[in-house]
Amino acid sequence: MPTRKSPRKGSLQFWPRKRAAKFLPRVNWDAINSGKNLKGFICYKAGMSSAYVLDNTPDSMTKGKKITIPATILACPTMKIFSIRFYKNNKLVKELLAENFDKELKRKIKLPSAKSDDKKKKIELDKIKSEDYDNVKVVCYSQVKKTGLKKTPDIIEIGLVGSVQEKINFIKENLGKEVSVLDVFEKNQLVDLRGLTKGKGLVGPVKRFGITLKSHKSEKGRRRPGSLGPWHPARVIFKVPMAGQLGMFTRVIYNNKIIESGKPEDRELKNIKNFGNVKTDYIIVGGSIQGSAKRQLLITAPLRQSKKQLKKDYELLELR
Repeated sequence: MPTRKSPRKGSLQFWPRKRAAKFLPRVNWDAINSGKNLKGFICYKAGMSSAYVLDNTPDSMTKGKKITIPATILACPTMKIFSIRFYKNNKLVKELLAENFDKELKRKIKLPSAKSDDKKKKIELDKIKSEDYDNVKVVCYSQVKKTGLKKTPDIIEIGLVGSVQEKINFIKENLGKEVSVLDVFEKNQLVDLRGLTKGKGLVGPVKRFGITLKSHKSEKGRRRPGSLGPWHPARVIFKVPMAGQLGMFTRVIYNNKIIESGKPEDRELKNIKNFGNVKTDYIIVGGSIQGSAKRQLLITAPLRQSKKQLKKDYELLELR
């Protein structure tokens, strides 16, 4: 008989298995070197649909044919810049606040008082020299009230593309203005999506780690490990699969193809289950995305593009 092998259950890459502290995860923006201007954008999952597309992918077995693929609809309300952060030697050395904040922002953070002089901040931004800093990032917030989901905006720091001077020029052009997702990402581009999975609460080790069910004749339950460990050391080590939290974990879906993007008047997206109507700019990506409906997600430029996904070319005909 060959040696019976039983690899451990549950990857230790994702450890500890507990609920994430926040909905929008932090991102190593320095590792992402592609993009148009902003490296990321806040979006909201509307739901899934079947996309009826014309396959124009070169060397594809279905080239020139009409096929149906799974697709996810993302509502992308406009964003505004809250503050500008200047870095030197990977340390935050200066932060300038923007002006004309949305009143809903006070639900999330404490806004500066009305006595603060905004003109001085404008003058400071004009006087800033690019050679004094290594990097510039912006803190942006979403105008989620436009979607009708809620009023409290989501806020996160987002990296910029280009040299320090190019980043400052982009900030000057868009300070106080609404930034659209259509100005950041284009059709047929690859993107990564970061966010939390669906929360499933307290579950057992069979569902949580994929351990095998024991025999129906076994004592003390079938859906549990046969042994929690030896007598010595007299403790249960952390690698033993046990019941606990499942879901609400931060995950990244890499290299999603944008099938279509547009404004609400371009295509009617109505009566989506658990979401309603899409009233803002939208993006439709191929495949499934983590999280429940209405979940806030962070769409970013690709960390590492794959040739197989990049060469796919779909022309959206209709959503079914």
